[in-house]
Formats: sequence, structure tokens, C-alpha cells
Amino acid sequence: MKDIFDALEKGQNEFLNSLSDATAWSPSERLTSLQAQATEWSNLTELMSRGMSQHVTKMASEHKERFQASVAAFGETMQAMGDAQKTGGLFDAWQSYWLDAGQRMVMTMDTLRQRGDNFLEHEEAGCPPVLVYDYELVLDGADLMRPSNYMLLKILPPADSECREPKPWKRPYIIIDPRAGHGAGIGGFKPDSQVGVALKDGHPVYFVAFRREPVKGQTIADVTHSEAAFVRKVMELHPDAPHPVITGNCQGGWATLLLAATNLDLTGPIVLNGAPVSTWSGRVGENPMRYNAGILGGTWNSMFYSDIGHGVFDGADIVQNFEQLNPSRNYFGKYYDLYSKVDTEPQRFLDFERWWGGYFLLNEAEMKWIVEQLFVGNRLAKNEAQLEPGRNIDIKNIKAPIIVFASWGDNITPPQQALDWIVDSYTDEREIAIRGQRIVYMVHHQVGHLGIFVSSSIARKEHTEVTSTLKTIEALAPGLYEMTIDDYEGDLMDRSFTVSFHERKIEDLSRVDDGRDDEVAFAAVARASEQQAEFYDVCVRPLVQAGVTEQSADLRRKVHPLRMQRTMMSSLNPMLGMLPGWAEKARNNRTPAAPDNPFTALEKVNAALVEQSMDLYRDVRDAMYENLFFSIWGTPFMRWFGRTHQPRRTLKRVEELRSLPPVQAALMHIEEGGFCEAVIRMLILLADSRGNVRRDRLERSARVLTQDEPFKSLTADERSFMLEEQTLIVEFAPEKAIETLPLLLKTEKERELAAKVVRYIPGAVDEMAPETLAALQSFHKVLGLPAMSGDITEDPLADKNADVDQDREDKREALEEADLKVPPKTPARAASNAASPKKASPSDKPAVRKSAASRSATRKTTARKNAAGKAPASGAGKEQAATGRKPAAGKKATPARKPRTTPKSSQEPAE
Repeated sequence: MKDIFDALEKGQNEFLNSLSDATAWSPSERLTSLQAQATEWSNLTELMSRGMSQHVTKMASEHKERFQASVAAFGETMQAMGDAQKTGGLFDAWQSYWLDAGQRMVMTMDTLRQRGDNFLEHEEAGCPPVLVYDYELVLDGADLMRPSNYMLLKILPPADSECREPKPWKRPYIIIDPRAGHGAGIGGFKPDSQVGVALKDGHPVYFVAFRREPVKGQTIADVTHSEAAFVRKVMELHPDAPHPVITGNCQGGWATLLLAATNLDLTGPIVLNGAPVSTWSGRVGENPMRYNAGILGGTWNSMFYSDIGHGVFDGADIVQNFEQLNPSRNYFGKYYDLYSKVDTEPQRFLDFERWWGGYFLLNEAEMKWIVEQLFVGNRLAKNEAQLEPGRNIDIKNIKAPIIVFASWGDNITPPQQALDWIVDSYTDEREIAIRGQRIVYMVHHQVGHLGIFVSSSIARKEHTEVTSTLKTIEALAPGLYEMTIDDYEGDLMDRSFTVSFHERKIEDLSRVDDGRDDEVAFAAVARASEQQAEFYDVCVRPLVQAGVTEQSADLRRKVHPLRMQRTMMSSLNPMLGMLPGWAEKARNNRTPAAPDNPFTALEKVNAALVEQSMDLYRDVRDAMYENLFFSIWGTPFMRWFGRTHQPRRTLKRVEELRSLPPVQAALMHIEEGGFCEAVIRMLILLADSRGNVRRDRLERSARVLTQDEPFKSLTADERSFMLEEQTLIVEFAPEKAIETLPLLLKTEKERELAAKVVRYIPGAVDEMAPETLAALQSFHKVLGLPAMSGDITEDPLADKNADVDQDREDKREALEEADLKVPPKTPARAASNAASPKKASPSDKPAVRKSAASRSATRKTTARKNAAGKAPASGAGKEQAATGRKPAAGKKATPARKPRTTPKSSQEPAE
């Protein structure tokens, strides 16, 4: 205690000295301090004013239009009633409406009774996944060394659908659903879902589901270990297929990032659908959910709710928060839709409510990690998240392509939260390329959070396209890209898309946000949350836990409002005993009112006004919510208070990137390679010289580098390594990259063909930019070729593909026939014992480097081997376009052969 008083002595405390000594601060220092404080207050005022202005503008414009539409509809209804009265039909319309309304009410109440019965049945069954597909259990997380309540399911294609038979050599898909209060199955909730899209294309599909109750002591680290075991199991079941695609929905997205960052050798491309990663991000005037921690409480809140649950957090509390985000929809709109469309809506309503009403539980350790590391601390984006003590999660370690779906209509995970982690993690887009990563994002304009992975239109569009263009995405040169779907045609099974990949800069992503200054306040919330959690843990938790038993926790869960509203509207309620009979009678004697009945129109007007009033309440609440948050946490004192939690991860300077090991390794082997390396290097140099690419050039580059030999047959590892290495060489040694081209193209024939390929991509000479012409001339000069003249209008490699394509067609037909003859218990890959097809090459033996894995082990002792491979349009330019077409119904799929990097007796088809 003496030390405390000593610290408060004026002579021991510089701050107290400065307060008591008028000469401690010079006038200029005091003026600077006052100016800084005034600036902070001014910035806070501007921030709050901007937010309030956007709220008011939105409310004024949106509600004005809606109210005017309701008034106009009301006027039309009154006019219709007047006309009906003049003709003597008003009373008949009244009788018809009330008969219709009464029948609809009885049928609606019975549907709610069915929902309650479904809820009780679902709870009794342990809340199994709500998949519309049959499935079988492949691996149970409870049986692993680190047990969890997760399980791996294999989706069985429906016998009566148009799904192609899954092939063992096709890339598997693994879908991880969110565990955020609800159960699993939303990714396979409809036939036109993520599961359905992959099944229709013949891919094996696996689903990561989970049971309602967690294993005692289960942590997020245990879950990640289970998911890694699931991926290994899938790879074991499909040894001839590329690494599986991992798709994470919502919170399953950041779980997928954890999996990929801690198991670099397991995953293929990872797809993040509405995944909240940068949880502090958002726009002022929007996205009110991110303010919850500052208003409702941080980590201590989840600790308290876990304590009253006897160590278990009830997912129904999370769902209740989701419902309050949009009260008009969740408390009125969906019920009125059911009531107004009761003849057609019940089944869809019941299917969705089965999933929405399945409430799952989490351990206190899991919920605390999620809140502390992600939603309050924002540590994953800052490279501070720890899966286990001493084990930081670094997103930069991920080498597999990352595909991000986001939507402006998502009020739970806005695009800023889905994309800002890229801005926070990388110095610029060059670092993404240097680290060999491919990050592709796509932002939808209006679909909501659930619609990202539920809506059929999205499944038929975005998810279908990612499924069919993953090989192209893997073939992109490392970097940051935006993917756009320009057009599509044909029915679902035969649909073809036109896709563009546009290279983007970090600055482009920064424009998605309206600035990052609003995130400073969240740093103060994070620090306060830690202190509150410590105080609660030491001073309050013992008292709360002393008053809670297992029985009281179970009772609290049973009487939760969301469970009670379903239980009370079930067959357990004796007051509803006669309802099924009434509903059946109403269905049998159904007499709907005429579509032009004025009373039905008046009902719709009143419903629209009720829904609008609830939306107005929500908008006013959100505006007050945001201003209260910044009033508390945005003041200069709170900005100072949160200063220790504000800094993001330290980013490397551009000049430091050259010292990274991948860069040094690439530069050491700048003189090594063959035809494919040389062409890709020249195309990257060409792209750097012109800066952008026209659409017609994109189509030509896509044709050459994805469909022509020798690029078509590269394995995924070979292609990825080659693109990454040549990008680094061009980035850090552009002059030497040109000078060493003759060492890669050793024969005159190879040099001439490579020059023709590179000249074919830009098109006519008259349309080339001066920089493009200069780059092409430099290639000719260093290769000892005559100066370029004339146009190359035909694909120089097209005629090299005819023989090999015919050979492949024969082999594919043999494979299909063999597949049909294989007994049910015989492995499907036994059908591939045919002789390997001869690979086409631009010359007799074009040299191609081995894959990264094999070359690193035998770089100095192994001779070069012949290979052929596919490269992307992005190698040719920094912007890509591809058109993927599925075979028509009834036509045999003709998969390409998969080349081997080691000698084998047979050759399997590639994806």
C-alpha cells in the first residue's frame, strides 16, 4: 500500500506535476493539445452527423415512397368499393371476403400447429440436418482423438433427379454450415442449392454437420481438428481427385479460414459465403448489428448467459438477436405471407421453420472464443487470433485460392466485413501475388444474408459458375481479382456462363467501405470488454454459478420465448384439439375470394401499413442505436482508452517483400524452365506493359491457355507453381526475365511457336498499344527472331490439339463404357487401366518443370520431363474471361485425362 501512496506523490508522478505546475507545459504544447482534442470532437460530430443524415435520408425516401404507394392503393380500393356499391355487388364481395378470410385463418393456424409439432418432433430426434438429400455418416467427430459433436456426411444423389453419377476422380466438395444458433443443412436446403449444383455436375459432395449438444469440454480448436480429419478422410476416399473444395457459409466461412490456415496441405479452393471476418467493418448509417457489443455488453455477456445455462450457451438467444434485426419480417411479414398465400405457402414455410426453429447449443469456451477473438476483438483480421495458446492464425499462410461471396443486401455480414480483412492483411496486391495467393471476390447487389446460400437464383447463378470455373480460378496468376458473371444462356443442366475476372488493387477494395475511422471506437469496446470480463469472472461469476443447477438451466431453455411460441402452438395445447378437423374442412370447401375483391385489396393495404410502421420503428431504433454507440465509445477519451487495441497488424514495406523466401527461390531459378514457362513469362510481361486487356483479348487468352496443349494437361500443382514462380520473376527481375528467355526456349522451332502464341493474344497489330508493340519486339530481339510483321489471326496451337483430342475422346468413351461394366463393389477408378494417351506438344519435347513438391526434392538431380498444361487467361493479361459450357442433357461427359508426375500403370481423368 505504501507503494501506491508513493506513486501518487507529486514528485513521483509526472502527470500530477504537469497539473500543479503552470510552467510544465509551454503555451504551444497546450495549444497543440487543445487543437488535437478539438479535431477529435469535430471528427466525431462529423461522423455522427453523417450517420444520422444517411438514416434520415433513407427513412424519408423509402418510407415516403411506400406510404404514397399505400395511399394510392387505398384510393383505388375505395374507388373499387364505390363501384361495387353502385352495381349492388358490395355485400356479396363482403361475404366472399369473410368466408375466404375465415378459411385462410383456420388453415394458417393449423400450419402454425404443424410447425409446433415439427419443432417437437425435430427436438425429440436431436435436431438432425434439414438436408433435402439422403446421406450417410462417413466419420463421427465423437470418435476422434479430440472428440467433438461434428460429423462428416456423404450426400447421396437422388435417384429421380438429373444429377450425373459422381466420379471418384472429380474434385470433391465439402460444405461447412454455420453453427450460430441454428442447425446444419441450409447449404442443402433446396435442390437448387450449393449441394445440388455440385451434384448435378457429377462431383462427390460431403457435408459437415453437427449435433445439437456439444461434447463436454469441446473448444473451437477441437472443432478445427475434427474438420481437418474430415478433409483427410475425403482425400483418402478420393485419392485420384484434386484437393477438395471447402465451402463455408456465414460463420462456417471463418471456420474454413481457420481450417485452411492451420492445415496448408489439405484444402483446394475455399469459398466463403457471407463470412464475417473483419467484424468491426461496415458503413456509418448501416449495419447496426456490429454495435451490439458496445451497447449490450461484450464478452461478459456471453459468459453470463453460459453460466445461467450451466456452462452451455443457448443458440436460441443468438436467433432472437437475428430476429430483432428485422422485426417486421420476423414478427409479422412471414406470417402474413403465409396467411395471404395459405393455399401454396405452407410447405415452404414449414421447411424453412424446421431449420430456423432448430436451436443448438455451444459450450462456454466456444462462445467466448467466438465473441472475444472475432466479434469484439476482431483478432483474426489483425493476425492476433489464437486457436490454441501460442498458435496464431495467419491468413497469409493460405496458398489455396480464396473465393469470397458478399452482398449489399446482407444486413448481418455486409461486404466490408467479408472483404476488409484483405486490406488489413496485405501491403498491396503485389504481396498477394508474391505470396502465391489468388483471392477472387464477387459482390451481389441485393440478395440478403440467407439468400447467399439459400436462394435458388443464387444457386443457379453464382454457385453454379464457381463450380464450373474453379479450374480457371486455380489457373489465374497470383493476385487479387473480382469475378463478374456477364451473361448466361440455356436451362439449368445445360447452362453456360460468360465470366470475367478483373484484376483489382487494394485501393479498389478500400472503396467498398466509406472509411475506417468509425472502427476506432470498436477498439475501446474491445479493451472495455476484456476488463469487464475479468471483473465478471472474479467478482460476479461465483455468485451466478452458485445459483444455477442443471435442472434450472434446462428449465430456462425450455421456457425460452422462441421455444414456447412453438410449443404452445402445437398439438400439446388442448385448446387446438379441434383445429385439424376445422382446417381439413376448410381445405375441402375452400372458396377463395375473387382477385379483384376490394376487401382483399384493403387487407393488403393495411398489411403494408403495419409492416411499414414496424420498419419505421426499426429504422429509428437503428439510428438511435448508432448514435448512442458513438456517443459512448467515440469520444476523445474513449479513443485514447482504446489506443492499445486499435493498431492493425504490421504490414511489410514494399521493399521488404523481395526478401521473402518464395521470391528468393524464384530468382535463383530464373534460368530454368521450358516452353510453358517461357510463354507464361512473356504473357505476364506483356500484361504488365499494357496495364489492361480488352474483352476480345481475354477470350483469345482463355482459349490458348486453358484449352490448347501443352498447357491443357498440367496438374494443378504444376500450374500453380509455374504461375507463382513466373509472376515473382517478372515482378522482381523484369529485365533479366527477358534476357534469359533463350535459355528456356532452346530450339528455333520452340522460339518461333512461342512468339506466335504471344503475338496471337493481343490481336491485330494496328490495335496494339505502343507498349505492347515494344514488348513484343523485345521478345523477338532477345530470341534472335526477325522483327515481327503481319497479324496472327489463327490460334497457333489449335492444329496441335486435333490428334490428342481424338485420342482423348476414344479413351473417354472407353472409360464411360468401363464405368458401366464395373460391379457395384468395384472401385470406380479400376476403369482407367487403359494406356495413357499421347500428349500433344508444340515441338518434339518441350521442357516443362516439375511440380513444386517433386521439384523441390529433386531439383539438382532429376532431368526435366515432358508435360503439358493449362494456364489461365490471367497469365496472358491481368484480366480474364472464360465461358464454361456443360454438356447437353443425354450427352456423355468427356472428362480430360489427368497427367501423372510419377510413373503409373494407368492414367486417371482430370476434373
